[in-house]
Amino acid sequence: MRNLKAEMERYGVSITDIQKVLDCSAKTVRNKINGYTDFTLPEAFKIKNQYFSGYTLEYLFANDNDCKVS
Repeated sequence: MRNLKAEMERYGVSITDIQKVLDCSAKTVRNKINGYTDFTLPEAFKIKNQYFSGYTLEYLFANDNDCKVS
């Protein structure tokens, strides 16, 4: 979730902000952002629509392995 983390930092969006949008615990948000558990598609849309409407889901939620070139 490198891109999501970068955009959160760039726009000042905190774990607490995401927590409020998803109506879950901060630990759950941290686990999702750090890749321990997955975001659901509805959760991804909520985050994108609330904070990052100018970005695609593919960009924001790209797996770090998806960006590597062999």
